[in-house]
Amino acid sequence: MHDSEDVCLVFEGAAGQGIQTVTGMLLPVMKDNGFHVFSCTEYMSRIRGGSNTTEVRITTRPRAAYRSGIDLLFAMSRNALDRLEGRIRPGTLVFADRENLGANWHGNFIDIPLKRLSSEAGGGIFADTVIASAALGLLGVDSGQFSAFLKKRFTGKGPEVVSGNNRAAELGYAFIAGLSPGISIELPPPMASGGGKRLLMDGTSALGIGAVLAGCNFISSYPMSPGTGLLTFLSSRADDFGVVADQAEDEIAAINAGLGAAYAGARAVVTTSGGGFDLMQEGVSLCGMIETPIVIHIGQRPGPATGLPTRTEQGDLRLALNAGHGDFARAIFAPGSTAEIIEAMQRAFNLADRFQIPVFMLTDQYLLDAVCTIEASAVQNMPLEISIIETPVDYRRFEFTDDGLSPRGVPGHGSGIVRVDSDEHDEHGLITESFEMRRKMVEKRLTRMQALREVALPPAQIGSVEDADTLLICWGSNRGVVEEALDILGSDRIAGLHFTQVYPLNPASFPLLDNRRIVVIENNATGQFADLLSHETGIPVDRRILKSTGEPFSVEDVMDALMEETHE
Repeated sequence: MHDSEDVCLVFEGAAGQGIQTVTGMLLPVMKDNGFHVFSCTEYMSRIRGGSNTTEVRITTRPRAAYRSGIDLLFAMSRNALDRLEGRIRPGTLVFADRENLGANWHGNFIDIPLKRLSSEAGGGIFADTVIASAALGLLGVDSGQFSAFLKKRFTGKGPEVVSGNNRAAELGYAFIAGLSPGISIELPPPMASGGGKRLLMDGTSALGIGAVLAGCNFISSYPMSPGTGLLTFLSSRADDFGVVADQAEDEIAAINAGLGAAYAGARAVVTTSGGGFDLMQEGVSLCGMIETPIVIHIGQRPGPATGLPTRTEQGDLRLALNAGHGDFARAIFAPGSTAEIIEAMQRAFNLADRFQIPVFMLTDQYLLDAVCTIEASAVQNMPLEISIIETPVDYRRFEFTDDGLSPRGVPGHGSGIVRVDSDEHDEHGLITESFEMRRKMVEKRLTRMQALREVALPPAQIGSVEDADTLLICWGSNRGVVEEALDILGSDRIAGLHFTQVYPLNPASFPLLDNRRIVVIENNATGQFADLLSHETGIPVDRRILKSTGEPFSVEDVMDALMEETHE
């Protein structure tokens, strides 16, 4: 039996069968009814066929983690049982069209004649509405609320579409009503305040909202999953927010366009994935030399090469850390929640502008595609930090200063010449081969690292860090699963630290690690952040919990690992 405080639904189907449409109906209805919801998606790299799933969790408190165990499964393809057998529990309710599954039919499944019901509604296009209404019926959501939602959603497509969807919803609800009274799902209680003050948001939208709030007005990209979503988000809203969107011919052109825009004074971002970023590295090095701010978003997915293009991984930290030849300063963020994405994106732009450096934003497929409810108050608008001066006649773009930061001017704003060059140069930006000037310029570019460390975000503490003798350390998208697992465990012996900024690290936070057992969890094969943490702090990592299959960690995965810790 499922936990009534946590209901996990999974919708499975081949590409093209519309499981995203199903959850696109279910999530807003549940949110409007005051429930906390979280949804994540995994899908194969194909246009048609295969087997994809979307998980929806309905919980008593905010959750942001993938759960392996399924309470209610709608299986729409013949591949469902092979794919999900390990996730089906004795108490799982499995709905499937027996005609579709054929020889794969199990005696304890519930036959939902999806093909017949959708045909009665007007055709296969209405199958998604049949499934959504059946799920809502099982959850006890009033049919009138779903009808109101359908009317609002489909009115613009004409009365026939509205009528067909309403008929499909009636058939789905009627099917559930005709089942045995014992077949139902007990929901957690909704929040008393309802869903009016709560937002339903995915990670990509959070990334775009953060960019807009940060004053971003230029984006360039060559499309590559899962980084493309940011380009789509900003380009679709370009007129509303004054954003110039450039779909470049390749990744090299994309980063060079971004640097050109930033040189002219724009707040620029480029977005890509690991394979695309490989081509951008010369541009990253150019950024270091000309001291021009830019934000680089890398939506991580499994590599090397094409790897698993639609799955998730945290495998590009070393890539971002070491990209670009030569020594120069940089910063790297890896937010772990929707609200953190919005905040970190604003910090990234401000930090890039203030320190005149490339700032990397690392996300991954799991985090970008995940949808959750967040409080409207969680969307914080941070002050813009813009460090552009009006240039005097004798302006020196690379003037030596005590903190290594030269006053930044842009062409046309003042009377000075803003001269930059990819060759080593003097204070005026003129090419030089002076060894002494070279030494001073290298020191100048690296001097800002000290200030970068001092303003770096400290890690977020999860649980009672002060009392714990073991610290479970995570970064990026593993925050939600670590928070939930530690909450369930409820042990004072183990607490967590989540690093939203993974480079550079603030030395003020290092004492938190002293005299503790250090365990690092991350979605890659070698422990990239564990290596960086040890390098930065000098403190060894005692254990690495790693996963590089292309799947996120489940709550069950982390609970198993924590149980091992408590028994050692």
